[in-house]
Amino acid sequence: MSSGAAGGAVLRLHHRPGELTACNIGHLADCKGRLAAAERETGVAFLAGEMLRQGCGTSCPSGTRRRGAGQPSLSGRDGAAVRESGGHGGHGAADFQGESGAPPSRDQTRGKGMSMLSTLTAFLAPVLLATSALGAQENWPQWRGPDGNGVSAAEGLPTNWSQTENVVWATALPSWSGGTPVIWGNRIFVTSASETDSVTPTAPAEQPRQSRGGGRDPGGESLLLICFSKSDGRELWRYQLDVGNQLRRKHNDTSPSPVTDGEHVWVATGAGVVTALDMEGKRIWRRELQKEYGPLGMNFGYASSPLLHEGRLILQVLHGQLTDDPSYIVAFDALTGKVVWRQERPTDAVAESPDAYTTPALLEHGGKSQIVISGGDYVTGHDPLSGREVWRAGGLNPERRGNYRVVGSPFVVGDMIYAPTRKRPLLALRAGGTGEVTDSHLVWKWEGAGAPDVPTPVSDGKYFYMVDDKGLVTCLSAPAGTVVWGPERTALGTVSASPILADGKVYFINENAVTTVLAAGPRFEALATNELDGSYTLSSPAVSGSRLFLRTGTHLYCIISE
Repeated sequence: MSSGAAGGAVLRLHHRPGELTACNIGHLADCKGRLAAAERETGVAFLAGEMLRQGCGTSCPSGTRRRGAGQPSLSGRDGAAVRESGGHGGHGAADFQGESGAPPSRDQTRGKGMSMLSTLTAFLAPVLLATSALGAQENWPQWRGPDGNGVSAAEGLPTNWSQTENVVWATALPSWSGGTPVIWGNRIFVTSASETDSVTPTAPAEQPRQSRGGGRDPGGESLLLICFSKSDGRELWRYQLDVGNQLRRKHNDTSPSPVTDGEHVWVATGAGVVTALDMEGKRIWRRELQKEYGPLGMNFGYASSPLLHEGRLILQVLHGQLTDDPSYIVAFDALTGKVVWRQERPTDAVAESPDAYTTPALLEHGGKSQIVISGGDYVTGHDPLSGREVWRAGGLNPERRGNYRVVGSPFVVGDMIYAPTRKRPLLALRAGGTGEVTDSHLVWKWEGAGAPDVPTPVSDGKYFYMVDDKGLVTCLSAPAGTVVWGPERTALGTVSASPILADGKVYFINENAVTTVLAAGPRFEALATNELDGSYTLSSPAVSGSRLFLRTGTHLYCIISE
């Protein structure tokens, strides 16, 4: 692992220990707005909490009263109230300095602490409430965002951009990947292969490493997790997860997206190596699925992303084309890596149809959680405490074909479970069943044109948007499955990335890094077509605050509105 300086964003509020001035009180409303803006960059909820714990005041430094007493000094890119710390491990840390430049001692603040705490609580409570509501918008902790369905409540997102317009920063990447960037606070995590031929190949002789296929180089031998600063795109650290990167037709062994809770980050590789790291890139634990449970037997390599739920890291292995071993679901203790449970997932699918490249979804219904798995001709719901199957729905492969491997993942919106398959049918199921629910909980089934093979659709519960692999977009009624509009043509080109829905817009990016932005709603309206670098792009977009993050085959872009 190589490491750069950790660039955690730091908001500096100058103060005199124990002092809350009338000047500050008079400008707290303005300060709240600035704090909210700063939270979009750095996570101010942590800062405010630290202020309350330490009993720090917010008095005005000399020379700032004309500007608005009590306001934080603004610096950094785009006027954000942040500075990058020079030390390793500075993520989310609040740096409180008195006028002497030293932090206050407990003795200095003890006398006035309680009085000041109550005052600060009164004035900062609205800020904390507002920023806690913003948390899900600020973080994109897993593939397809906070709820795993591609929907964000963020506002002020960009509509138009190019390589020279509305790009805050662009960072070169070692190689391409199907993995989505995940974001927490000021940190972005991406998977990548190393630069091509940067190390000597060490793939096993019985599985010779493919150097080319479909006109694409798989990238270098090493499989990496790289951490970047969200504020300016600097690389903070990188960690080598494994070696032996392979080209798997359209994708390589970096396709699984990471998942993070802000304290740790977990990631799997296409070879089934699962690694947990802290936010500084230090390894906590490592498991190897193939060594423990047998070879991965899907035809095109492992691509499922892990799901984090209540201290458990849950992974699915749905395979059968290249193995007689059963499919299974496994849960590891997220902190220790110990196996919590492992359950086989039976299927009567044949040939390639047991294989699935989907990612598990989380269903919350009736006060209980379930893990939703799709593939092998079935959609199933599982108890996250034991892995036990609670319900099962068939219908993904009604003609029992042998080539119905599934790529598009299941996702949940409210009480509806949506499960795509190899183009059609696409199923909408009602939550709440037990046992066999194929007929009893089927709400609608789509068998018409426009259904995807690879991209996962997106829905806000009212409208359901899907893009097929050729870029044709169709909008259905989410509750009824009837056509609202489409299929409509977007930018020409193959689409593999999944769309996202945010700020009244739907974003679709094709394999040439061209993004079509549509207005969400009952009328087809193309708002913009935006080109970037033209490189091979499989990654789905990510959102944090009012910024859009796009990972192309060569760069990671941070894009803002005009």
